[in-house]
Amino acid sequence: MSKINIRGFIETSLLDWDGKITSVIFLPYCNFRCPFCSNGILLDDPDSLPEITLDRIGAFLKERKDFIDGVVISGGEPTIHPWLPELAEKLKAIGTLVKLDTNGSNPNHLTTLITNHLIDYIAMDLKAPLDGKYRSAAGQEVDLKAIKQSIKLIMGSGIDYEFRTTVIPTILDEAEIESMAKAIAGAKKYALQQFVPEHTLDPKLRIIAAYPREKMLALSAIARQYVANTIVRGV
Repeated sequence: MSKINIRGFIETSLLDWDGKITSVIFLPYCNFRCPFCSNGILLDDPDSLPEITLDRIGAFLKERKDFIDGVVISGGEPTIHPWLPELAEKLKAIGTLVKLDTNGSNPNHLTTLITNHLIDYIAMDLKAPLDGKYRSAAGQEVDLKAIKQSIKLIMGSGIDYEFRTTVIPTILDEAEIESMAKAIAGAKKYALQQFVPEHTLDPKLRIIAAYPREKMLALSAIARQYVANTIVRGV
C-alpha cells in the first residue's frame, strides 16, 4: 500500500456535508494557490502538523458508526495524491459514506473514483468564470479544459454533487456569478459561500470586507436563473 499522508482530522462536523454528521480528513499540498485560501499551512508547511494515522481514524469511525454519517476528504487538493483511491476504498470498507472536496483539476482521478464507486458525493469548487479570470482566483495558470471536463463528468456521474464558489469581492460580482452559473446550468446544487478575510493566503485580502448578506442573496438570485437549487452559506 502507498504511504497515505493525513495532516488534519476533525472528529465531528455539522458544516461540511449538508444534512449529515461527518468527520473531516485534511490532505496536504495543493496545485492551486488561491489567494483567499484559509488553509495555507497545508500548502506551505504541512510537515509542521502532526500526521494522523489511518488506524486512528478507522478506530474512531468504527466506534461511532451509529453516529457519524460519512467522511469528508478535503485539503489541500486530494486529487493530486495517487493514493487517494486507496484511502477512499479503506473508508468505504469501514462502511461509511465518502464525500470528496476538489478543485476539479484532475478529471482522470475523478473518473477512477466515480467508476469504482469510491465516493458518494463530490463538492467541486468553481473559482471564477471559465476565462482568464480563473487565474486570478486560483493564484496561477489553470488548465480550463480540465475544469470543464470535470464539470461535465460530475454532472453526468449519477452520484450526488454540488458546485460551490467563495464569493470574493475583488474578483466576483454580478456578471461573473451569472457566467459561472451558466457554465453549470441545470446542476443539482450551487452554493455561494461567504468570503472570510481572516487568515487568507494573500495578506492583502485580510483587509477586504465580505459582501453584506443582501448582496449575497442578490447574487444567488442571479445564479438561480440557471441552477434552481442555489443556496448561500455563511451569511
